[in-house]
Amino acid sequence: MLTGTCHCGAAHWTLEGDPGPITACNCTLCRRYGTLWAYDFVDERIRLVGPVQSYTRAGKETPSLEILFCPTCACVLAWRGLRRSDSGRTRIAVNVRLAPPEAVADLPIDHFDGLDNL
Repeated sequence: MLTGTCHCGAAHWTLEGDPGPITACNCTLCRRYGTLWAYDFVDERIRLVGPVQSYTRAGKETPSLEILFCPTCACVLAWRGLRRSDSGRTRIAVNVRLAPPEAVADLPIDHFDGLDNL
């Protein structure tokens, strides 16, 4: 199990099992937040614990996700999809930068060009 905690300790996430490759995205939000993502589906292998607030990017006619952050220290914990897939599941990704560095140091990183593909 992998765990990540916000700076103040009020909120955290857990991910059961192997996170697989993590993703570095260069979209305008991910680049500014400095996040690395591990993916799954809501209420499956990822659990969020503690208070979170959400941010949905302004200027998007139909936003596809919301950013979840700690209301106390503002650490970005995760993003959650706003639409279900055809299978009825909702995507979620946790920010592995909140995990202990030694727990994620050897995970492969995939680079996604979100700037030009989102």
